Amino acid sequence: MPPFSFQAQEHTKDPHKGASAYSRRIANGSTHHTSALFFPFRDEVRVKHIIEQDSLRPDVIQAVEELSGQNVRECYQCAKCSAGCPIAPDMDLPPNQIMRFLQLGLPEIALRSRTIWLCASCETCTTRCPREVDLAAVMDALRNIVIREGRPISERSVTFFNRTFLRLIKKYGRVFEMELIGRFNVGTFHFFKDMTKAPKLFFRGRLKLWPSFKGRKTAKPVFRDIARLRAADEEADSGPSE
Repeated sequence: MPPFSFQAQEHTKDPHKGASAYSRRIANGSTHHTSALFFPFRDEVRVKHIIEQDSLRPDVIQAVEELSGQNVRECYQCAKCSAGCPIAPDMDLPPNQIMRFLQLGLPEIALRSRTIWLCASCETCTTRCPREVDLAAVMDALRNIVIREGRPISERSVTFFNRTFLRLIKKYGRVFEMELIGRFNVGTFHFFKDMTKAPKLFFRGRLKLWPSFKGRKTAKPVFRDIARLRAADEEADSGPSE
């Protein structure tokens, strides 16, 4: 059985018509025509996506559902998550489309997107969802899969910030803003980013020159437990030794 695929061709708007025809090609060579309305401010529309049977990854979908504890099929694409997301304008794919690609069995597109890294886990989407799907947990599961499998990360500055933040928490017991800003700016090659804000924060007492070690005793057991859990997961993944 040949894999199903479709490809929408690009057409220029005809001023005498209110819509443009798209060509849909099925793998067996037959052609169908549909119509789509143009927005007044657009001269051209390009839609191209090919779905092949080999690109379907039900195993990854199962891993996402196991890690998040959610059923991606519960989403019925009302898009309330995307409408309420404060980061949606900066995302390459809105949250509801991430869910749709998972429903279609195409997690690779979601795993390559910037959206899963820009998600702030504010849980606005989770709160607004009429189906009570925890989309924030799904985003977290996708990030975990990318890191666990060593896939390319589309927003490396986000993961760099997270690693730097946790390293400082482990070192001092709480975040040291001065060192965090310095390390992040140097690591992302934005050496003078927010430099003009530093004096104002310093004179208002919001930016300290020296770190505090008050929370170090509290943080140590947390990181010790994390290391133990990671070791247990690695042992479980490796399986019984021969």
